[in-house]
Amino acid sequence: MAAPALDSDGQASPLGQRRWAIATLLFLATLLNYLDRQVLSLVSPVLRRDFGLTATGYSHIVTAFLLGYALTQLFAGRVIDRVGPRLSLLVAMLWWSAAGMVTATAHLVIQLGALLLLMGVGEAVSWPASVKAIQECFPPKDRAVAVGYFNSGSAVGAVLAPFFVTSLALRYSWRVAFVVCGLIGFLWVVPWLIVYPARSKMVRCTSSELNRTGRPPLALLATDVRMWGVILARFFGDSIWLFYIFWLPDYLSRVRGFSMSIIGLTAWIPFLAAGLGNVAGGSLSGILIRRGVPAAKARLSVMLVSAAAMVLGPGVWFCSNPVGAIALISFVVFSYSSWAANILTLPSDLFASDAVATTVGFSGTAAGLGGMLTTLLAGRVIDHYSYEPVFFGLGLLPVCAGACALLTLARRQTFPASCPEN
Repeated sequence: MAAPALDSDGQASPLGQRRWAIATLLFLATLLNYLDRQVLSLVSPVLRRDFGLTATGYSHIVTAFLLGYALTQLFAGRVIDRVGPRLSLLVAMLWWSAAGMVTATAHLVIQLGALLLLMGVGEAVSWPASVKAIQECFPPKDRAVAVGYFNSGSAVGAVLAPFFVTSLALRYSWRVAFVVCGLIGFLWVVPWLIVYPARSKMVRCTSSELNRTGRPPLALLATDVRMWGVILARFFGDSIWLFYIFWLPDYLSRVRGFSMSIIGLTAWIPFLAAGLGNVAGGSLSGILIRRGVPAAKARLSVMLVSAAAMVLGPGVWFCSNPVGAIALISFVVFSYSSWAANILTLPSDLFASDAVATTVGFSGTAAGLGGMLTTLLAGRVIDHYSYEPVFFGLGLLPVCAGACALLTLARRQTFPASCPEN
């Protein structure tokens, strides 16, 4: 039998004993997060018809969701670092589930946009809270695997959504799809309260350590080049994923001529690949760490290889048949997910415990802003030209993301490194 995880005093850690149960609930929270948001993209052909939306109009309601998502992460990480992931994720789950259900009542475009904005506010808390929970529960060598595991919930949610959501939309309506997916979130709350203890004995950096330079932590973070490397890398990199999340069904419908039922049978394939990419990326960096490579350099090595693979994205446009296009899209999102498992873990390697969720939140804001810009540009380009320039633009993003990620190698230590392994 494996020995229980110990804290700094050699005592068994309550969170350490149940760390994989917590990681599993984080996986389920991420799955529900993506199941709820995938309703929007999967019913987009119907929404565009019912609301009379052009590609530009559709980009505006997607941007409303991303606006709530981006702005909330700007301060959510700071709150999570203070109140902890238990309460933060509980409130977030209740918020976005309720907002998703109420979205079903929208009859005007402005109502739809406003309710999606509120859903984005709740969903924004999920990633910084989850990364914070992983940082509290797992030692550095296991964090990328745990992050990859919970983050694969996004891919699994995206895999299940085409079957589940399209069935509800075809049999009933898109409104029923929003209501049912929102209701499921309430079932998650009880096991979360049971499994994640209200108080824990996790190792934490002291306030004196955080303030040893005499400046507030936010000022320290703002002058740290490594933090800006994470922020800018996510600004460019996450835009690739968000494009496929919100535009893939529309692309399959309008360019490849897929019906709603065929979309339901095929749109899951790239996201299954994404789930595998999360596990592969996290496992590979974990192997490198076990072989003696410093944690941050191990993450960065996997990220750069993944970024190089994503450059092949523009080839989607040249695929003569849908099978080849879906295969290449699957390869790109597999590579993105390998990247994501490591960039989400990187803050726990670079910064102190009380700054992890803050950094993830700031970088999540950048990711949301990048996704907003990409979405707005994509809508206009698609309306006036086609998807071709969009795919070529997506091919440039991983180059920018990889270059920015190199900033995390900066030797400047303006903020304490992560707390010792628990």
